[in-house]
Amino acid sequence: MSLPRVYPIVDSAEWIRRLVPAGVKLVQLRVKDLPDRQLRAQIRAARECCFASAMQLVVNDHWQLALEEACDFVHLGQGDLDSADVPALHRAGVRLGVSTHDDAELERALRLQPDYVALGPIYPTLLKLMPWAPQGLARITQWKARVGATPLVAIGGVTLERLPGVFAAGADVAAVVTDIVRAADPQSRARAWLAVAAATAPAAAAA
Repeated sequence: MSLPRVYPIVDSAEWIRRLVPAGVKLVQLRVKDLPDRQLRAQIRAARECCFASAMQLVVNDHWQLALEEACDFVHLGQGDLDSADVPALHRAGVRLGVSTHDDAELERALRLQPDYVALGPIYPTLLKLMPWAPQGLARITQWKARVGATPLVAIGGVTLERLPGVFAAGADVAAVVTDIVRAADPQSRARAWLAVAAATAPAAAAA
């Protein structure tokens, strides 16, 4: 399968609505520390916005709610995999993305037949402290050789200026957080990301 090449990660349904005019087609909702009722409301509002705008929604961590709300994707970290009912997600047609940081995590992820594999952090990231050193571009190339046709998402410290190098190294998709949401004009920044992604797309993907 193929995915849109730009993958913003945001923390509210309101952010998703703000990115609709930019033309974003794949977005992750990463919401932390909300009561269950508010969390479900955020996921439901995000799903409705994405459905109306022909966007695909990825829900971070909360696989049960994503399943109940019929979302497109769930993104799970390695710790989340311990409790997630992955077969139930597959049966319901909820697609799966998995974070990886080392060889053992990649092997575990591939056994689950994910719809994409994420590798990170590629560069130092402002989002949170990471126990892993930056992976670098060479690791993207290694990971892509191992995942084959499974889409590879590069995440962590990716900026507009670094984007061509990330794609040249072999990433199919680039995830972005701070470079868009902290921009003075997030919509314009998102459009710039989409333009660079389109300019660097392989001929088959661009057709």
